Amino acid sequence: MAKFKYIFNPTTLNFEQISYTVRDYVWLVLKYLIVGLVIGGMGVILYASFFKDPETSRLQKELKYMQAQVKGMRQQMDTLDRYVNVLEKRDNEIYRTIFGAEPIERNYTGGDYYQELASYSTQEGIIETQKRLQAIQHQLVQQSKSYDELMSLSKKQDQFLASLPAIQPVDNKDLKRMASGFGFRIHPIYRVARMHTGLDFTADIGTEIYATGDGVVKSPDGGSGYGLHIVIDHGFGYQTLYAHMSRMAVGPGTKVKRGQIIGYVGNTGVSSGPHLHYEVIKNGQKVNPAYYFYNDLSPDQYAALLERASQSGQSFD
Repeated sequence: MAKFKYIFNPTTLNFEQISYTVRDYVWLVLKYLIVGLVIGGMGVILYASFFKDPETSRLQKELKYMQAQVKGMRQQMDTLDRYVNVLEKRDNEIYRTIFGAEPIERNYTGGDYYQELASYSTQEGIIETQKRLQAIQHQLVQQSKSYDELMSLSKKQDQFLASLPAIQPVDNKDLKRMASGFGFRIHPIYRVARMHTGLDFTADIGTEIYATGDGVVKSPDGGSGYGLHIVIDHGFGYQTLYAHMSRMAVGPGTKVKRGQIIGYVGNTGVSSGPHLHYEVIKNGQKVNPAYYFYNDLSPDQYAALLERASQSGQSFD
């Protein structure tokens, strides 16, 4: 039996049967569809909020893990940055000062390597971390180069100390062989005051003469007044000259060590008696050799030798 719907008509005071057209049925269906879509959409939103799909959950967990890792890396970089700054401070203020080296340039501005990260939502944190990491890497590279340079300077420093003319050229423990010092002296032959550019050590002919520092024997320059003599190039701007020898124990090109016998005392050239005339030349200038005799003398002996070397009088050549 078909069911009909009725509606009360207040005008006629009767119940009248409702008649539906096709349009009414279409509109009714649309209403139900719209309501269904709204309810369904709200359901999807609620489900997505409270019940995430496995892939989304996995990605969110990975993101949280990476954020924790980045935070840990920043803390480690803070510690590493402090250590590097301490190394730089010690390097500039202690190590490089000891070896007389100039401070190295440590400024680092970095490059524009981060454009590809700018589109990410977390780009600020990533870019900051990358920049700090690259800056620390640059500092470590510079510090490594600095230590390589200091190692080289250290080796050169050892060579420099071994090459300095730091001992007396003859055995003179009692300091009695110092006959004439550096400065203006009366020439024994010409009888006039002249600049005496070295030290004179009296000794018997044949007394051993020692190299005062490591170096290489050079060819004599032919100075007539020096007689038979040897010049040693010690490097680092230093040379020493040993004059009036009776004979030589080494020849040009020979590498010698400090304390090695290089010849024997004589009386050749312009000389008033057997002795060794000894000079130190630094960067082409003749300097007082007495200032370098610190390696084989006590402080008291060194002071006494300087006093004897400063006394005026007559030289032997």
